[in-house]
Amino acid sequence: MITAGESHGPGQVCILEGIPAGLSVKRADIDGDLSRRRQGYGRGGRMAIESDCCRVVSGVRHGRTLGSPICLMVDNQDFANWRDVMSPDPLEAGALDDIAPVTLPRPGHADLGGVQKYGAADIRDVLERASARETTARVAAGAVCRRLLSEVNVRIRSRVVSIGHVESAVVSDYSDASSVDWEAVERSPVRCADEEASSAMCAAIDSARESGESLGGVFEVWCWGVCPGVGGYATAGARLDGQLLGAVGSIPAIKGAEIGTAFENAKQGGSKVHDELVVSSDGGHRWITRESNRAGGLEGGITTGMPIVVRAAMKPIPTLTSPLGSVDLTTLEEALAHVERSDVTAVPAAGVVGEAMMAYVVAGAYLEKFGGDSLPELLTAVGAYERALEERGLWRRS
Repeated sequence: MITAGESHGPGQVCILEGIPAGLSVKRADIDGDLSRRRQGYGRGGRMAIESDCCRVVSGVRHGRTLGSPICLMVDNQDFANWRDVMSPDPLEAGALDDIAPVTLPRPGHADLGGVQKYGAADIRDVLERASARETTARVAAGAVCRRLLSEVNVRIRSRVVSIGHVESAVVSDYSDASSVDWEAVERSPVRCADEEASSAMCAAIDSARESGESLGGVFEVWCWGVCPGVGGYATAGARLDGQLLGAVGSIPAIKGAEIGTAFENAKQGGSKVHDELVVSSDGGHRWITRESNRAGGLEGGITTGMPIVVRAAMKPIPTLTSPLGSVDLTTLEEALAHVERSDVTAVPAAGVVGEAMMAYVVAGAYLEKFGGDSLPELLTAVGAYERALEERGLWRRS
Protein backbone atom coordinates (compact mmCIF):
# COMPACT_ATOMS: atom_id res chain seq x y z
CA MET A 1 0.00 0.00 0.00
CA ILE A 2 1.21 3.47 -0.89
CA THR A 3 -0.72 6.69 -0.44
CA ALA A 4 -0.32 10.16 -1.92
CA GLY A 5 -1.99 13.52 -1.59
CA GLU A 6 -1.94 16.74 0.40
CA SER A 7 -4.60 17.78 2.90
CA HIS A 8 -5.97 20.62 0.76
CA GLY A 9 -4.74 19.36 -2.61
CA PRO A 10 -6.93 17.79 -5.30
CA GLY A 11 -7.40 14.51 -3.44
CA GLN A 12 -6.07 11.48 -1.59
CA VAL A 13 -4.84 8.51 -3.61
CA CYS A 14 -3.99 4.94 -2.62
CA ILE A 15 -2.50 2.11 -4.64
CA LEU A 16 -3.03 -1.34 -3.13
CA GLU A 17 -1.15 -4.26 -4.64
CA GLY A 18 -1.51 -8.00 -4.04
CA ILE A 19 -5.28 -8.41 -3.64
CA PRO A 20 -6.32 -11.66 -5.39
CA ALA A 21 -8.60 -11.65 -8.40
CA GLY A 22 -12.30 -12.37 -7.98
CA LEU A 23 -12.99 -10.49 -4.74
CA SER A 24 -16.31 -8.66 -4.72
CA VAL A 25 -15.67 -4.98 -3.95
CA LYS A 26 -18.41 -2.37 -3.95
CA ARG A 27 -17.93 1.34 -3.54
CA ALA A 28 -20.52 1.25 -0.77
CA ASP A 29 -18.18 -0.96 1.27
CA ILE A 30 -15.41 1.63 1.02
CA ASP A 31 -17.64 4.67 1.46
CA GLY A 32 -19.15 3.13 4.58
CA ASP A 33 -15.79 3.07 6.34
CA LEU A 34 -14.92 6.53 5.02
CA SER A 35 -18.15 7.80 6.55
CA ARG A 36 -17.29 6.22 9.90
CA ARG A 37 -13.91 7.98 9.79
CA ARG A 38 -15.58 11.37 9.23
CA GLN A 39 -17.82 11.02 12.25
CA GLY A 40 -17.17 11.43 15.94
CA TYR A 41 -17.94 14.11 18.48
CA GLY A 42 -15.20 16.74 18.51
CA ARG A 43 -14.42 16.80 14.80
CA GLY A 44 -13.81 20.18 13.14
CA GLY A 45 -15.48 22.08 10.31
CA ARG A 46 -13.52 20.24 7.62
CA MET A 47 -15.71 17.16 7.99
CA ALA A 48 -18.79 19.25 7.15
CA ILE A 49 -17.17 20.12 3.81
CA GLU A 50 -15.91 16.71 2.73
CA SER A 51 -18.20 13.97 1.44
CA ASP A 52 -15.36 11.40 1.21
CA CYS A 53 -16.72 9.26 -1.59
CA CYS A 54 -14.23 6.88 -3.17
CA ARG A 55 -13.50 6.60 -6.88
CA VAL A 56 -12.14 3.23 -7.98
CA VAL A 57 -9.65 4.12 -10.71
CA SER A 58 -8.21 0.69 -11.53
CA GLY A 59 -7.96 -2.94 -10.48
CA VAL A 60 -11.71 -3.59 -10.29
CA ARG A 61 -14.08 -4.44 -13.14
CA HIS A 62 -17.83 -4.96 -12.78
CA GLY A 63 -17.45 -5.09 -9.00
CA ARG A 64 -14.69 -7.71 -8.86
CA THR A 65 -10.95 -7.36 -8.40
CA LEU A 66 -8.70 -8.25 -11.34
CA GLY A 67 -5.55 -9.18 -9.43
CA SER A 68 -3.84 -6.03 -10.71
CA PRO A 69 -2.98 -2.99 -8.56
CA ILE A 70 -6.07 -1.27 -7.19
CA CYS A 71 -6.04 2.52 -7.37
CA LEU A 72 -8.49 4.38 -5.15
CA MET A 73 -9.05 8.14 -5.00
CA VAL A 74 -10.99 10.35 -2.63
CA ASP A 75 -11.47 13.91 -3.87
CA ASN A 76 -10.85 16.79 -1.48
CA GLN A 77 -13.94 18.98 -1.80
CA ASP A 78 -12.11 21.73 0.09
CA PHE A 79 -9.56 22.01 -2.73
CA ALA A 80 -11.96 24.43 -4.40
CA ASN A 81 -11.20 26.89 -1.59
CA TRP A 82 -7.43 26.33 -1.82
CA ARG A 83 -6.98 26.14 -5.57
CA ASP A 84 -4.24 28.77 -5.80
CA VAL A 85 -2.57 27.99 -2.47
CA MET A 86 -2.26 24.28 -3.35
CA SER A 87 -2.01 24.50 -7.14
CA PRO A 88 0.26 21.76 -8.53
CA ASP A 89 1.04 24.08 -11.45
CA PRO A 90 3.19 27.23 -11.30
CA LEU A 91 1.20 30.39 -10.66
CA GLU A 92 1.39 33.50 -12.79
CA ALA A 93 3.80 36.24 -11.79
CA GLY A 94 2.55 38.14 -8.77
CA ALA A 95 -0.02 35.54 -7.72
CA LEU A 96 2.28 34.22 -4.99
CA ASP A 97 2.29 37.67 -3.37
CA ASP A 98 -1.25 37.01 -2.14
CA ILE A 99 -0.28 33.71 -0.48
CA ALA A 100 1.28 34.26 2.93
CA PRO A 101 3.80 31.57 3.93
CA VAL A 102 3.35 29.73 7.22
CA THR A 103 6.40 30.46 9.38
CA LEU A 104 5.27 29.68 12.95
CA PRO A 105 5.70 25.93 13.65
CA ARG A 106 3.23 24.24 16.02
CA PRO A 107 4.72 22.38 18.98
CA GLY A 108 3.86 18.69 18.69
CA HIS A 109 3.42 18.77 14.92
CA ALA A 110 5.81 17.79 12.11
CA ASP A 111 6.15 21.49 11.18
CA LEU A 112 9.65 22.22 12.48
CA GLY A 113 11.05 18.76 11.83
CA GLY A 114 9.82 18.87 8.24
CA VAL A 115 11.41 22.27 7.67
CA GLN A 116 14.69 21.01 9.12
CA LYS A 117 14.57 17.85 7.01
CA TYR A 118 13.51 19.28 3.64
CA GLY A 119 14.75 22.87 3.87
CA ALA A 120 11.29 24.35 3.24
CA ALA A 121 10.72 28.07 3.65
CA ASP A 122 6.94 27.67 3.95
CA ILE A 123 5.67 25.23 6.58
CA ARG A 124 2.67 24.52 4.36
CA ASP A 125 4.99 22.37 2.24
CA VAL A 126 5.26 20.14 5.33
CA LEU A 127 1.93 20.30 7.11
CA GLU A 128 -0.17 19.46 4.06
CA ARG A 129 1.30 15.96 3.76
CA ALA A 130 1.86 15.44 7.49
CA SER A 131 -1.84 16.05 8.08
CA ALA A 132 -4.03 13.16 9.22
CA ARG A 133 -6.14 13.78 6.12
CA GLU A 134 -3.78 11.21 4.54
CA THR A 135 -5.50 8.50 6.54
CA THR A 136 -8.54 8.85 4.27
CA ALA A 137 -6.61 6.87 1.66
CA ARG A 138 -5.58 4.26 4.24
CA VAL A 139 -9.19 3.73 5.29
CA ALA A 140 -10.21 3.24 1.66
CA ALA A 141 -7.50 0.60 1.20
CA GLY A 142 -8.33 -0.97 4.54
CA ALA A 143 -11.94 -1.41 3.45
CA VAL A 144 -10.78 -3.57 0.54
CA CYS A 145 -8.58 -5.62 2.89
CA ARG A 146 -11.54 -5.96 5.26
CA ARG A 147 -13.62 -7.38 2.39
CA LEU A 148 -10.90 -9.95 1.70
CA LEU A 149 -10.73 -10.97 5.36
CA SER A 150 -14.50 -11.33 5.57
CA GLU A 151 -14.21 -14.12 3.00
CA VAL A 152 -12.14 -16.11 5.51
CA ASN A 153 -14.50 -15.27 8.41
CA VAL A 154 -12.30 -12.60 9.99
CA ARG A 155 -13.95 -9.53 11.52
CA ILE A 156 -12.46 -6.22 12.69
CA ARG A 157 -13.91 -3.50 14.91
CA SER A 158 -12.65 -0.72 17.18
CA ARG A 159 -13.90 1.14 20.22
CA VAL A 160 -12.83 4.15 22.29
CA VAL A 161 -11.95 3.40 25.91
CA SER A 162 -10.88 6.89 27.03
CA ILE A 163 -10.85 10.52 25.93
CA GLY A 164 -8.91 12.95 28.08
CA HIS A 165 -9.40 12.03 31.74
CA VAL A 166 -12.67 10.16 31.10
CA GLU A 167 -12.37 6.36 30.96
CA SER A 168 -14.94 3.71 30.18
CA ALA A 169 -15.83 1.54 33.16
CA VAL A 170 -16.84 -1.36 30.92
CA VAL A 171 -14.46 -4.31 31.27
CA SER A 172 -14.53 -6.77 28.37
CA ASP A 173 -13.26 -10.31 28.03
CA TYR A 174 -10.45 -10.24 25.46
CA SER A 175 -11.08 -13.92 24.75
CA ASP A 176 -14.61 -13.21 23.50
CA ALA A 177 -15.37 -10.48 20.96
CA SER A 178 -19.08 -10.83 21.69
CA SER A 179 -18.41 -9.41 25.17
CA VAL A 180 -18.36 -5.98 23.48
CA ASP A 181 -21.65 -4.42 22.38
CA TRP A 182 -20.43 -3.34 18.95
CA GLU A 183 -23.81 -1.93 17.96
CA ALA A 184 -23.67 0.37 20.99
CA VAL A 185 -20.17 1.42 19.95
CA GLU A 186 -21.41 2.50 16.52
CA ARG A 187 -24.38 4.36 18.04
CA SER A 188 -22.20 6.36 20.41
CA PRO A 189 -21.03 9.81 19.21
CA VAL A 190 -17.56 8.97 20.55
CA ARG A 191 -17.68 5.25 19.65
CA CYS A 192 -17.76 4.13 23.30
CA ALA A 193 -20.27 1.48 24.43
CA ASP A 194 -20.34 2.82 28.00
CA GLU A 195 -23.25 5.32 27.87
CA GLU A 196 -22.25 7.14 31.05
CA ALA A 197 -18.63 7.48 29.93
CA SER A 198 -19.77 8.47 26.44
CA SER A 199 -21.76 11.40 27.84
CA ALA A 200 -18.85 12.44 30.06
CA MET A 201 -16.48 12.29 27.08
CA CYS A 202 -18.75 14.61 25.09
CA ALA A 203 -18.84 17.02 28.04
CA ALA A 204 -15.04 16.95 28.28
CA ILE A 205 -14.80 17.71 24.56
CA ASP A 206 -17.18 20.66 24.95
CA SER A 207 -15.11 22.00 27.82
CA ALA A 208 -11.89 21.62 25.84
CA ARG A 209 -13.40 23.42 22.86
CA GLU A 210 -14.45 26.36 25.03
CA SER A 211 -10.97 26.68 26.53
CA GLY A 212 -9.09 26.30 23.24
CA GLU A 213 -7.72 22.89 24.23
CA SER A 214 -7.47 19.57 22.41
CA LEU A 215 -7.80 16.05 23.82
CA GLY A 216 -6.20 12.68 23.21
CA GLY A 217 -7.31 9.25 24.32
CA VAL A 218 -7.07 5.49 23.95
CA PHE A 219 -8.82 3.17 21.52
CA GLU A 220 -8.80 -0.59 20.96
CA VAL A 221 -8.86 -2.48 17.68
CA TRP A 222 -10.20 -6.05 17.78
CA CYS A 223 -9.70 -8.68 15.09
CA TRP A 224 -11.38 -12.06 15.59
CA GLY A 225 -11.94 -15.22 13.58
CA VAL A 226 -8.23 -15.39 12.74
CA CYS A 227 -6.91 -18.95 12.65
CA PRO A 228 -3.76 -19.80 14.64
CA GLY A 229 -0.38 -19.97 12.95
CA VAL A 230 -0.50 -16.71 10.97
CA GLY A 231 2.65 -14.61 11.26
CA GLY A 232 6.02 -16.03 12.20
CA TYR A 233 9.12 -16.01 14.40
CA ALA A 234 11.81 -17.15 11.94
CA THR A 235 12.74 -13.54 11.13
CA ALA A 236 12.17 -10.27 12.94
CA GLY A 237 10.02 -8.95 10.11
CA ALA A 238 7.74 -11.99 10.18
CA ARG A 239 6.56 -11.30 13.72
CA LEU A 240 2.98 -10.09 13.52
CA ASP A 241 3.35 -8.18 16.81
CA GLY A 242 5.96 -5.91 15.26
CA GLN A 243 3.99 -5.45 12.07
CA LEU A 244 0.83 -4.47 13.93
CA LEU A 245 2.55 -2.15 16.40
CA GLY A 246 4.39 -0.47 13.53
CA ALA A 247 1.23 -0.10 11.46
CA VAL A 248 -0.86 1.33 14.29
CA GLY A 249 2.05 3.49 15.46
CA SER A 250 2.29 4.99 11.97
CA ILE A 251 -1.12 6.66 12.40
CA PRO A 252 -0.60 10.40 13.01
CA ALA A 253 -0.61 11.35 16.73
CA ILE A 254 -0.33 7.75 17.98
CA LYS A 255 2.49 7.73 20.54
CA GLY A 256 2.09 4.32 22.14
CA ALA A 257 0.49 0.93 21.58
CA GLU A 258 0.18 -2.42 23.31
CA ILE A 259 -1.08 -5.87 22.40
CA GLY A 260 -3.53 -7.36 24.87
CA THR A 261 -2.92 -6.19 28.44
CA ALA A 262 0.81 -5.76 27.85
CA PHE A 263 1.53 -2.89 30.26
CA GLU A 264 -0.53 -4.43 33.03
CA ASN A 265 1.15 -7.77 32.36
CA ALA A 266 4.54 -6.14 32.95
CA LYS A 267 3.57 -5.54 36.59
CA GLN A 268 2.61 -9.17 37.28
CA GLY A 269 4.37 -12.47 37.79
CA GLY A 270 4.35 -14.87 34.86
CA SER A 271 1.88 -17.24 36.53
CA LYS A 272 -0.71 -14.45 36.52
CA VAL A 273 -0.06 -13.41 32.92
CA HIS A 274 0.31 -16.31 30.52
CA ASP A 275 -2.85 -17.85 29.09
CA GLU A 276 -3.08 -21.48 30.21
CA LEU A 277 -3.99 -24.18 27.71
CA VAL A 278 -7.09 -26.28 28.31
CA VAL A 279 -9.03 -28.95 26.44
CA SER A 280 -12.53 -28.24 25.16
CA SER A 281 -14.84 -30.97 23.92
CA ASP A 282 -18.02 -31.34 21.93
CA GLY A 283 -19.27 -34.90 21.85
CA GLY A 284 -16.38 -37.04 20.67
CA HIS A 285 -14.30 -34.11 19.42
CA ARG A 286 -11.62 -32.49 21.60
CA TRP A 287 -9.37 -29.52 20.89
CA ILE A 288 -6.89 -27.19 22.58
CA THR A 289 -8.02 -23.71 23.55
CA ARG A 290 -7.41 -20.95 26.09
CA GLU A 291 -9.77 -19.50 28.68
CA SER A 292 -8.04 -16.11 28.84
CA ASN A 293 -6.39 -13.82 26.31
CA ARG A 294 -4.02 -11.50 28.13
CA ALA A 295 -1.56 -12.05 25.26
CA GLY A 296 -3.96 -10.27 22.92
CA GLY A 297 -4.10 -13.07 20.38
CA LEU A 298 -0.37 -13.30 19.64
CA GLU A 299 2.47 -15.40 21.06
CA GLY A 300 5.93 -15.54 19.53
CA GLY A 301 4.81 -13.33 16.66
CA ILE A 302 2.13 -15.87 15.67
CA THR A 303 -1.66 -15.74 16.01
CA THR A 304 -3.11 -18.01 18.70
CA GLY A 305 -6.64 -18.21 17.34
CA MET A 306 -7.90 -15.85 20.04
CA PRO A 307 -8.97 -12.28 19.17
CA ILE A 308 -6.12 -9.94 18.32
CA VAL A 309 -6.49 -6.83 20.48
CA VAL A 310 -4.33 -3.73 20.01
CA ARG A 311 -4.68 -0.71 22.29
CA ALA A 312 -3.30 2.63 21.09
CA ALA A 313 -2.71 5.96 22.82
CA MET A 314 -3.36 9.11 20.81
CA LYS A 315 -1.83 12.38 21.97
CA PRO A 316 -3.89 15.59 21.92
CA ILE A 317 -4.02 17.22 18.48
CA PRO A 318 -1.16 19.77 18.15
CA THR A 319 -3.26 22.56 16.63
CA LEU A 320 -4.72 24.69 19.43
CA THR A 321 -7.09 27.63 19.08
CA SER A 322 -5.25 29.03 22.11
CA PRO A 323 -1.80 28.41 20.62
CA LEU A 324 1.41 27.60 22.45
CA GLY A 325 4.64 29.52 22.13
CA SER A 326 6.73 29.17 18.99
CA VAL A 327 9.50 30.90 17.05
CA ASP A 328 9.07 32.64 13.71
CA LEU A 329 11.32 30.90 11.20
CA THR A 330 11.89 34.14 9.29
CA THR A 331 12.75 36.52 12.14
CA LEU A 332 13.74 34.01 14.88
CA GLU A 333 11.51 36.02 17.20
CA GLU A 334 9.31 34.26 19.75
CA ALA A 335 5.61 34.32 18.91
CA LEU A 336 2.47 32.20 19.17
CA ALA A 337 2.20 29.11 16.97
CA HIS A 338 0.26 28.98 13.71
CA VAL A 339 -3.44 28.12 14.01
CA GLU A 340 -4.89 25.81 11.37
CA ARG A 341 -8.49 24.61 11.27
CA SER A 342 -8.57 21.39 13.28
CA ASP A 343 -10.52 19.00 15.51
CA VAL A 344 -10.82 19.13 19.28
CA THR A 345 -10.28 15.37 19.30
CA ALA A 346 -10.09 12.65 16.68
CA VAL A 347 -9.83 9.54 18.86
CA PRO A 348 -13.06 7.99 17.48
CA ALA A 349 -11.82 8.51 13.91
CA ALA A 350 -8.37 7.18 14.80
CA GLY A 351 -10.00 3.92 15.87
CA VAL A 352 -11.45 3.52 12.37
CA VAL A 353 -8.00 4.19 10.90
CA GLY A 354 -6.66 1.57 13.31
CA GLU A 355 -9.15 -0.91 11.86
CA ALA A 356 -7.79 -0.16 8.39
CA MET A 357 -4.22 -0.79 9.49
CA MET A 358 -5.22 -4.00 11.27
CA ALA A 359 -7.01 -5.18 8.12
CA TYR A 360 -4.02 -4.32 5.93
CA VAL A 361 -1.51 -6.18 8.12
CA VAL A 362 -3.66 -9.26 8.78
CA ALA A 363 -4.72 -9.54 5.13
CA GLY A 364 -1.07 -9.36 4.12
CA ALA A 365 -0.16 -12.06 6.64
CA TYR A 366 -2.90 -14.34 5.29
CA LEU A 367 -1.69 -13.85 1.74
CA GLU A 368 1.90 -14.45 2.85
CA LYS A 369 0.95 -17.78 4.45
CA PHE A 370 -1.70 -19.09 2.06
CA GLY A 371 -0.96 -17.36 -1.28
CA GLY A 372 -3.40 -17.44 -4.16
CA ASP A 373 -3.68 -15.34 -7.31
CA SER A 374 -7.46 -15.68 -7.15
CA LEU A 375 -9.94 -15.72 -4.29
CA PRO A 376 -10.91 -19.40 -4.85
CA GLU A 377 -7.23 -20.41 -4.54
CA LEU A 378 -6.91 -18.51 -1.25
CA LEU A 379 -10.13 -19.99 0.15
CA THR A 380 -9.07 -23.52 -0.80
CA ALA A 381 -5.73 -23.12 0.99
CA VAL A 382 -7.25 -21.58 4.12
CA GLY A 383 -9.97 -24.22 4.27
CA ALA A 384 -7.48 -27.09 3.97
CA TYR A 385 -5.27 -25.62 6.70
CA GLU A 386 -8.14 -25.06 9.12
CA ARG A 387 -9.48 -28.59 8.57
CA ALA A 388 -6.01 -30.02 9.27
CA LEU A 389 -5.83 -28.11 12.56
CA GLU A 390 -9.27 -29.34 13.59
CA GLU A 391 -8.47 -32.95 12.69
CA ARG A 392 -5.41 -32.85 14.98
CA GLY A 393 -7.35 -31.19 17.79
CA LEU A 394 -5.10 -28.13 17.66
CA TRP A 395 -7.92 -25.61 17.15
CA ARG A 396 -11.57 -25.31 16.34
CA ARG A 397 -13.41 -22.38 14.80
CA SER A 398 -15.98 -21.12 17.26
